[in-house]
Amino acid sequence: MVFGAAVQYPRQIGLALLALVITSAATLAIPWRFKVIIDEAFGGTANAEQIGQAFQYLLMIVVILGIGTALRFYFVSWLGERVVADIRLKVQENLLRLSPGFYEVNSPKEISSRMTSDTAIIENVVGTTISVALRNSLTAIGGIGLLLYLAPSLTLGLLIGIPLVIAPIVYFGRKIRTVSRTSQDRIADVGAYVTEVLSAMKIVQSFGQERRESARFASVVEETFATARRRIVLRAAMTSIVILL
Repeated sequence: MVFGAAVQYPRQIGLALLALVITSAATLAIPWRFKVIIDEAFGGTANAEQIGQAFQYLLMIVVILGIGTALRFYFVSWLGERVVADIRLKVQENLLRLSPGFYEVNSPKEISSRMTSDTAIIENVVGTTISVALRNSLTAIGGIGLLLYLAPSLTLGLLIGIPLVIAPIVYFGRKIRTVSRTSQDRIADVGAYVTEVLSAMKIVQSFGQERRESARFASVVEETFATARRRIVLRAAMTSIVILL
């Protein structure tokens, strides 16, 4: 559904990809210009005019990087917001066509909570995560090509060690994704429970069930915290392993 909603806007996708390529190329060009500056400054044939010209090129690259980053952020964020809006419209249209029996089994309060919290996650993925992943991938590919040009043997040695770093990331990433999904379910349960109790507060107080409802809510909150703690432990372990490797 997310991909289908995004491909309806090919112009914005194309402009975002173009800005992404430009920013990745500019990011790789900055260290290359520093290499030129250092070679000319500390080489045997140092030339002040050439060094100044190299700094001017470096400034131009930084300006291009800034403009490209702004354009990439705008178009990617626009896509994220637009995709979330389209998904909410489609979900609402589908909910209006469902039978009344569906709402007897599934709480409307939980459904409304998911329409806000879950779609916010989709917005974050489309508007931030995918963009960062593509940018890092392009930069990595370009960086590997540049390293192969400068130091082929050293680069090949680094490429051999990359799977050792990626394997634990993939493993922990799958674990974190599963726990994050469960954590999102628990957060939706908290929202649905609060809405249910507050909407029936007169009944709760009439029968003196404040203490009972407080205990039930505490149980739901603690379960949410326990799930979040498992996610935090996994993320901490993954971060530590990545740094060590």
